[in-house]
Amino acid sequence: MTQEEPKRTLNATAASLLGFLHEGPMSGWDLAMLSQRRIGDFWTITQSQVYRELATMHRLGLVEKGETGARERTPYRITPAGMDAFAEWIEREPGEETLRFPLLLTLSFGNFVDPEHLDRMIATNREAHEHRLTHFLAESPEYLSPYERATLDFGIRYERAVLEWFDRLPTLLGRAPSDHQ
Repeated sequence: MTQEEPKRTLNATAASLLGFLHEGPMSGWDLAMLSQRRIGDFWTITQSQVYRELATMHRLGLVEKGETGARERTPYRITPAGMDAFAEWIEREPGEETLRFPLLLTLSFGNFVDPEHLDRMIATNREAHEHRLTHFLAESPEYLSPYERATLDFGIRYERAVLEWFDRLPTLLGRAPSDHQ
């Protein structure tokens, strides 16, 4: 960190990347793929965010660049300052979650959407949740840490609750159950 830049609190994206870098040096590409695989179902990190955060964290001395290797990938490793920043971040209260469910936003204005089109959107979203639940159920929890198992359990229970809501949706919309198919 330079003397001109005051210490600032990590954002969740940067902190997540530092958390992954505790496992060893990784390129931006590796970090983007790992974040998608491990936390992508509940926390979105885009490739551009990964590279932007790595550049900022490098400037702040939280990560160091290695030598560029195969496929022009540059590995980054966490520094002691990065470990300290992560330790400070992980101890803070995470705050309340923000529900961002695009279908709910559209549904809240459903009176402006053609009913057949809305039904297709609902069906597409239901299929996505069914797919995600199937993916979660296929995980092998015996290979996960207790923390990863707890996260997986939440995902399974969340998807089941959302699918139950989809089952109730025709009634909530004042339609007969066969009207939405």
